[in-house]
Amino acid sequence: MWRRLHPGPVSFKVITVGGTNGKGSSVAMLEAIYRAAGFRACAYVSPHIQRFNERIRLDGQEAPDDLIVEALEAVERQRGDVSLTYFEFTTLAALHLFSQHRPDVAILEVGLGGRLDAVNLLDADVVLITSIAFDHMDWLGHDLNQIAREKAGIMRAGRPCVFNGEQPVPGLVEAARERGANLLIRGRDYQWQAEDEGWSWRMGERCLSGLPLPRLRGRHQLHNAAAVLAVVESLRMALPLGRDAVREGLLTAYQPCRFQVIPGDVTHVLDVAHNPEAAAVFAATLADMPCEGRTLAVFGILGDKDAVGVVAPLLGVVDHWCVAAPDTARALAADALVEVLDSAGARAVSSHRNIGQAYGYAAEIAQDSDRIVIFGSFYTVAAVLGLMKPRQL
Repeated sequence: MWRRLHPGPVSFKVITVGGTNGKGSSVAMLEAIYRAAGFRACAYVSPHIQRFNERIRLDGQEAPDDLIVEALEAVERQRGDVSLTYFEFTTLAALHLFSQHRPDVAILEVGLGGRLDAVNLLDADVVLITSIAFDHMDWLGHDLNQIAREKAGIMRAGRPCVFNGEQPVPGLVEAARERGANLLIRGRDYQWQAEDEGWSWRMGERCLSGLPLPRLRGRHQLHNAAAVLAVVESLRMALPLGRDAVREGLLTAYQPCRFQVIPGDVTHVLDVAHNPEAAAVFAATLADMPCEGRTLAVFGILGDKDAVGVVAPLLGVVDHWCVAAPDTARALAADALVEVLDSAGARAVSSHRNIGQAYGYAAEIAQDSDRIVIFGSFYTVAAVLGLMKPRQL
């Protein structure tokens, strides 16, 4: 299908970002660094939070409606009798739009898995795999080695694959060897360490010191940033850039609803954490940013997620849970959420008809110095964002 749209090779470098958690933040940092260096960068991410346009970024800006419509129409003209899923259709449209825009680099976020994902139709010059953890088990399996092999499907022979971890599961190492990819592992092939002010990074003979902390919050973002720099280094011959671009990119990269803090008398924290690994990182980041008052949670999750595993790391952080089912047929019902929380020993739980009412109740009982954390699903965060006043954002 892609060859009908574009018979020849693409003119830009391709970075494909897969993994369980940290993909969106990594894409944002890569995009910001390359743009700071003066390169034209496009990014494709999913899912969107409020507008479909968020998925397709051209030089740091959401693609406008008219260009998206034209790209969708181009796919439809070439589709013929080929059946396409929503994600396949929109991915083809995004890549068609990128080909017309002719960037220097396109950064593509895997939607699910890797091997069978639509973005895998392009051969990546460099791959970044952010983490291997349990999520989407109905599609990817219940074994980490099996999951790793699915995610490893985006690797290409003779090309680098950066892994954002120090101990990859055997399945990932075996897949890299079978595919002939050059697997770069944090702690072995590239390293970072904290300094008195900022941090430093090294890969081979290349060293960058005095780097600023990323604008994106949380200790885990330093791991993400280190892996991003390994990707940048792997492409340095084709897309050369210096320390100033890295510095500016780290300071400007922004990804909404990844520990997004909205200050006020009652602080709001929005995060799309929806699996146990992401929830543990979210809990640790909250612990690093204690508040004087209570922590109230607006929480809703999908039925195919590990609700017990997501709740567990936050039990000691959250004082009151305001739960509801997100507005989707895939949601876990509120009464089932209450059962999960009661069984886990949550401090206080209230059930609500929808996410809007759950947030309204949390805002009503919140007092100055309290904070409201909203997490569990893209649907949950999107519902609350739609209710917040523009001045709050």
